[in-house]
Amino acid sequence: MKKIQLLILLVIAAIWACNNTAQKQEETTVEKVVQKPNIIYMIVDDAGYGDFGCYGQEKFATPNIDKLAAGGMKFLSHYAGTTVCAPSRSSLMSGYHTGHTYIRGNKGFEPEGQEPIPDSVLTLAEIMQEAGYVTGGFGKWGLGGPGSQGVPENQGFNEWFGYNCQSLAHNFFPGHLWKNDQKIIMEGNLDGKSEQYSHAIIHKQALKFIDDQKDNSFFLFLPYTIPHAELIIPDDSVFAQFKGKYPETPYKGVDSGEKYRKGPYGSQEMPHAAFATMMTHLDNAVGDIMQKLEDHGIAENTIIMFTSDNGPHLEGGADPDFFNSNGIFQGYKRDLYEGGIRVPMIASWKGKIQPGSETPHISAFWDVLPTLAEIGGATVPEGIDGISFLPTLTKKGQQKEHDFLYWEFHEQGGKQAVRMKNWKGVRLGVLENPEAPIALYDLDNDPGEENNIAEQHPDITEKMSEIMAQEHVESEVFPFIAQQ
Repeated sequence: MKKIQLLILLVIAAIWACNNTAQKQEETTVEKVVQKPNIIYMIVDDAGYGDFGCYGQEKFATPNIDKLAAGGMKFLSHYAGTTVCAPSRSSLMSGYHTGHTYIRGNKGFEPEGQEPIPDSVLTLAEIMQEAGYVTGGFGKWGLGGPGSQGVPENQGFNEWFGYNCQSLAHNFFPGHLWKNDQKIIMEGNLDGKSEQYSHAIIHKQALKFIDDQKDNSFFLFLPYTIPHAELIIPDDSVFAQFKGKYPETPYKGVDSGEKYRKGPYGSQEMPHAAFATMMTHLDNAVGDIMQKLEDHGIAENTIIMFTSDNGPHLEGGADPDFFNSNGIFQGYKRDLYEGGIRVPMIASWKGKIQPGSETPHISAFWDVLPTLAEIGGATVPEGIDGISFLPTLTKKGQQKEHDFLYWEFHEQGGKQAVRMKNWKGVRLGVLENPEAPIALYDLDNDPGEENNIAEQHPDITEKMSEIMAQEHVESEVFPFIAQQ
């Protein structure tokens, strides 16, 4: 009898142990899913390399962005996809440079939207979604008009709020925004009213997304529209602190008529003060995001990346020379000189990225997709142009380097550029002459690209010419250079 009782006890103990082990394994599995790092990728619109305190800005302060840099890593040689919005973002979303990515220009459609990125393209958002992330985007899209295959909800976003069309995103008191496929009318901006400032509305929705998804692993894409023209801001306490601080030349824009708030920029009496105000609102938004993560106790499990989609613009009364927006570099938006494509990039991840660090690693937008895929435990697509820079971020493993970076731009006569280690080559007037001479610069000794030394290094320029011919692949939508 005692033997039977002992046997029963042993069986019960074994069953309990198995159940307890299974429960622990289940809890561990759930814990692993919850602990997958959140990812926030902020890309602002047309901010230059020198537009932030941590990159040398002295005429206004960006304390929150500087704090982000102090807590993480500042990239010194990071590049946009190209020098204007849509193709630069296409490069980001696809992992391909502009010789290969589908969207290569700002081609617009009536009444709203741009050329759609195809279903065949596996986007960054789709990769994160497949890896188990809840995906949200808040800001400006520009990769497919309403109802097309390119809209955010068809390209991997569970939730989208903001502008679909980048032309309409020129204006900060729009008649409507989009929540996925739902058109949200801005009643406070109808009939010439200016009551609903788009940046504030979009930012509020982004904060709500964090609130809603704080217990899930999320990928938050924040393509804020600031500081792109127009230079329109609320007349608030932030604007008040900059009024009268700078010399001003009023800008006369479009303030009424058929095109009002449909792309053309509005007037601004104090464009310098307005720009500084916009940058302050942007900095405050970054501070809000950082604080929200702290409030929810998820800051240590969240990586934040912050960058800009191209160099500073010269539109709507903007004055990048006054603010030294491109730093030591030559060129602006629409140039393939460094000022048009080298952008600020900050990455912060508590416990993973060394605070206050800098890196000279040469990287570009097409590297972001494989980097975030690796962070999120997703499979990196084969054949893309991007290389993960996670080893640079974490100082673990061997960082693979690019043999070269390549850009092309389809406006202003056509342009191409190559960076190969310290060498930078720029070819202009490509549409008229695909074999136009290449200007060559040594960025180590001439970061401002002031001295063309092509004649001294014909072997380097020949190699760059070969790369330009090799890396441009014809697109039916965006043909560029007739292949020789």
